[in-house]
Amino acid sequence: MIEAETIPRIDGFQGTLFDRGHPGYDEARRVYNGMFDRRPLLVARCSSADDVIAALAYARRERLPVSVYGGGHAVTGLAVCDDGLCVDLRGMKSIAVDPVARTCRAEAGLTWGEFDQATAAHGLAVTGGRATSTGISGLALGSGSGWLERKMGFTCDNLIKVELVTADGREVVASEIENPDLFWGVRGGGGNFGVVTAFHFRLMQLPARLLGGALVYPVEMAAEVIRNFRDVFPGAPDEVGGAISLTSTPDAPIFPSSVRGRAAVLVHLLYAGEYEAGELATAAIRAFGPPAADLVGPTSYVQYQATTPLFPGSRNYWTADFYDDLPDEAVDTLAAAARDPISPHTNIFIAPGGGYASRIPEDANAFGERRALFNIHFLASWQDASFDAEGTRRIKAVSTAMKPWSTGRVYLNYIGNEGQARIDNAFGPTKMARLRELKTKWDPENFFRNNQNISPTGQR
Repeated sequence: MIEAETIPRIDGFQGTLFDRGHPGYDEARRVYNGMFDRRPLLVARCSSADDVIAALAYARRERLPVSVYGGGHAVTGLAVCDDGLCVDLRGMKSIAVDPVARTCRAEAGLTWGEFDQATAAHGLAVTGGRATSTGISGLALGSGSGWLERKMGFTCDNLIKVELVTADGREVVASEIENPDLFWGVRGGGGNFGVVTAFHFRLMQLPARLLGGALVYPVEMAAEVIRNFRDVFPGAPDEVGGAISLTSTPDAPIFPSSVRGRAAVLVHLLYAGEYEAGELATAAIRAFGPPAADLVGPTSYVQYQATTPLFPGSRNYWTADFYDDLPDEAVDTLAAAARDPISPHTNIFIAPGGGYASRIPEDANAFGERRALFNIHFLASWQDASFDAEGTRRIKAVSTAMKPWSTGRVYLNYIGNEGQARIDNAFGPTKMARLRELKTKWDPENFFRNNQNISPTGQR
């Protein structure tokens, strides 16, 4: 085991090493969720798959715990581990787009903002994270929800293959042809089976001019708006992406005084097709109310992806559940929570299911829930550490009040460290058994365990 004060050297490593004495160390170890302040012995910012192999070999030799940093956005903060080695992929940002085949090869250190800029230059896109600073790795491996999922499926549904470094240092490819068992597992099973260094995606053509934006309603209308969304949205064409945010608006002139700087209801819309068709497809949704503000209009996919507000370094607590229905009592519970936000940056995010993603067979890949009609993400952030206990308690209270209507399943990218039972429930017993067999084959010592962990068969 290396000592904290030892200046390390990794044979064959060509990237950048940040030890505790490096001036860039604190920035290198920082994650999105300010609740976590973990101090690895070493951050190894890789520039290639060879660097990943060298870093993992060093960690094995020194018996160090390992974490993998893609975008650092996960609320768990597990991109960084205490007293271990952080395999940092942020030095790997190459992307090559084939506009004829509508495919791309994207290295694992890219964020969705960087990815979207590169693919949009060719009029192409894939379902990506709703925040530009989210890393492509964690989102894709955890399945990948986004505005285009009803049209294209989840991010993992559009993977052609991945390049991956295993726990024992081998570089392998996983696809439907090569290592198909591993390919099944990485599409939803997270980073449990190795370090993915590059993703090969299938892309979709998108018009340069899309219809997108938000309808803004006073919070007093929350129950009515949610009920209308619940009743109308399932019948919308696949091209209609959207969600409801029970949140607070900024104090900005774009919002009328009735909703400016206060709790409100936002109905997000993005039509993944021609603008004129989008106006027709969303007319019934936009007519409801009327809203205090209709901010839906011409946009591009890149512009729309950049509309999610970001608060890096804030203190966050998130949880989530899937729902097959939202009966009126559930709607009233959500509306009551909307009227009493936990912080200015509270967001109860109600994402609809359905569309193409729901028609892909359940056993196509490891992702554990396709048929639910709604995926609700309960999240809040704040700055003051003294509010941690109260903020966490209140988010838990809202999600607990909604439990009677949940399916018992969960989208793992939306939750923190909630225990093994939640991970098991995310996949269900049949898929979890298969995933544990895969883990036993590809990572029998659970080397990759700083994640929403799938343990090898016989271990817990």
